[in-house]
Amino acid sequence: MPGRAARTTALAAVIAATVVSMPSAHAQPADDALKVYNDLTREAEKLSQDHLKAQGDLSRANGIVVTATEAEKKALAESEQFRGQVDTLTEATFEGARLNDLSAFLTSTSQQDFLERMQAMNIIAADQNAAVSRMSATLAEATKARTDATNAASAAEKLAADVSTRKVAMEQQVSTARTKYQSLSAPQKQTLAAPGPKVTVNAPAGAAGVALTFALGEQGKPYVFGSNGPNSWDCSSLMQAAYRAAGVSIPRVTYDQAKVGRGVGRGEVAPGDLIIYYSGQSHVAMAVDGTRAVHASTEGTPVKIANIDSIGPISVIRRVVG
Repeated sequence: MPGRAARTTALAAVIAATVVSMPSAHAQPADDALKVYNDLTREAEKLSQDHLKAQGDLSRANGIVVTATEAEKKALAESEQFRGQVDTLTEATFEGARLNDLSAFLTSTSQQDFLERMQAMNIIAADQNAAVSRMSATLAEATKARTDATNAASAAEKLAADVSTRKVAMEQQVSTARTKYQSLSAPQKQTLAAPGPKVTVNAPAGAAGVALTFALGEQGKPYVFGSNGPNSWDCSSLMQAAYRAAGVSIPRVTYDQAKVGRGVGRGEVAPGDLIIYYSGQSHVAMAVDGTRAVHASTEGTPVKIANIDSIGPISVIRRVVG
């Protein structure tokens, strides 16, 4: 089918554009081999964050579909209720001998009876107008809700396709990185796996201190692309879990973590700050102090402490609380 062929071609183009290929396995200097591996895993991490963000966008879109559909059902039910009221009032008016000023005057037995009949007519007319107005409003709400649900469903369908595309690209890149890892020598793997000395600090009071204590407690645990813990982490899931332990909710992916709280400068870094790296904002670490950070680095490397500036080029620094 032409549509399927077009989607297949588009998918292949996305994968070709995003997947970093692995150089041929000729003899490479040790440092070069590690650099290639780190480049591959950094790109895999970015694609993993892309995939996670697409999943989050899809979940929100599906939530909008549900909300809009429920709003339509409610509006239609209310419109039917008012429609019944309008029908009842219309019938009452018809059966009331064509209630109008003249009929009220001719059939009244006294001045007081005339006034009471006029008052009743006015009440019926007002009620009928109000019921018609409410019915029209609820029908308009139902129409809008149906439009919102249709648009949200269409957006969700496109996002589902985006999730699938990014998942394929991510899995291929991760596979490439893992293949490269297997080609590293034992000393190279040991370099990556070195946990470094475990660090403990007197964390400050408050949520940032609780989050930092949690993150430091995860030192030595492995990195796994897309992992949500508790036995392994990726960079952003560790940050999310750390602040969750402090009772603070932050987004799952680095792109959104780069927007939480408020921005601070490099010279203002304090324990618990989130440091977002690279122009694409695809990696995150948590400041231990003004010079060190704890982070889940990449596969083959455990959660550990590193110099803030050695991790990569800093994009933004965010203070989640305070």
